Amino acid sequence: MKKKHYFLRKRIQSSLVYFVLVIMGIYTLAPLWFLFVNSFKGQADIINAPLGLPRAWDLQYILRAASEIHFFKAIGITFGITLAAVILIVLVSSMAAWILVRNKTKISNFIFMAFVAAMLIPFQALMYPLIQFFDMMGLKNLPGLILMYGGFGLSMSIFLYHGFVKGVPLGVEEAAFIDGTNVFQMFFMVVMPLLKSITVTVIILDAMWVWNDYLLPFLTIGNSDSKTLVLELYYARILAGQYGNPWQLIFPAVLITVIPIVIVFLFLQKYIVTGISEGAIKA
Repeated sequence: MKKKHYFLRKRIQSSLVYFVLVIMGIYTLAPLWFLFVNSFKGQADIINAPLGLPRAWDLQYILRAASEIHFFKAIGITFGITLAAVILIVLVSSMAAWILVRNKTKISNFIFMAFVAAMLIPFQALMYPLIQFFDMMGLKNLPGLILMYGGFGLSMSIFLYHGFVKGVPLGVEEAAFIDGTNVFQMFFMVVMPLLKSITVTVIILDAMWVWNDYLLPFLTIGNSDSKTLVLELYYARILAGQYGNPWQLIFPAVLITVIPIVIVFLFLQKYIVTGISEGAIKA
């Protein structure tokens, strides 16, 4: 009798867990489904039946949105900014974390804690002095934007790399040093391959941040000819006026804007949890 009650209780518990997971899954995917189905509708159909399926899976609204936001030009600019910023962050933060870990002094600990404390400073507190400084330096443009992303992305990336580098055996580096490698060969040929997991995590997190960012490109390049995808979407929406809501443009434009970074995330998502947990725990 006790055994029967035990299995009944376990079955009820499992059912409750699956029920909660299903609800959470629906809650998470509902906005994506809402975005997807409304990307194939006209203005009237979106307003009259926002949750209904489109009459036809016609690509005309997506093609029109791609033309309105200059999709191919904007995606090239966004990709270039993201690639350059991520390379800058990965190179500088990984080398900085490696040096901070291997030089166990009070100064290195102070520098590391300064980077950790910098994660708590909101961008909004610095944006106007920062933009003014870059304007004075003649860097209120795309190269300046990449430099700003590189600076803001360092603190979190150094924190993650710092924890991971602690797990790299010092004996491996000592053996490489005895074999005659210099410091750059040791870092790029011995240490960096061992940081593959956390490097992929840093790449994904920073790529998603840079790709989807609105505020920093808006303050830096604004309504110039070299707008990112998010800025193109914003200015296309502005053309409708203060009280206009061109949903037949907004939904498909948002859909094609997020698709590239979602694909990257789906292919590399398994590295995120591993990299963050191992880096954070060892830190």
